[in-house]
Amino acid sequence: MTDAAITKTVFLEASRETVWHFLTDRDKLAMWFHRADQDLRDGEDYALLGKTDDGADMKLCWGTVLEMDRPSRLVCSFTVQPLNGAMTTVTWTLDEVGDGTRLTLQHTGLAEVDAPFSLMMALDAGWDEHFGALRKAMKPQ
Repeated sequence: MTDAAITKTVFLEASRETVWHFLTDRDKLAMWFHRADQDLRDGEDYALLGKTDDGADMKLCWGTVLEMDRPSRLVCSFTVQPLNGAMTTVTWTLDEVGDGTRLTLQHTGLAEVDAPFSLMMALDAGWDEHFGALRKAMKPQ
């Protein structure tokens, strides 16, 4: 497979700084993605958590923050259970557009870990779902 990158773009009615907090602050991440074990910090490992049926924490996705250029770019290694620990890369780019922010996600490295097409389709649909939840979480109350 030659090009297995997933690229998504969403326009948000918020400043880049506000969007940055939704990408890096554990409480804001929980509002639209998954609960994080801590705020994301440059060079540090992170885990995004869910609950098992008995209420115990379980890692849904995890990796390391590889680069933080606040508030314009965030790069993380990223894996999920079906990848069996193989790491991919998620890059978030925040651009000022009009009175808001264009947020672009690029999820790369899927071909390198030999991810099956069905997994890429599931990740693609998952990012769509999370972007919808992000829009909803950022709406003024």
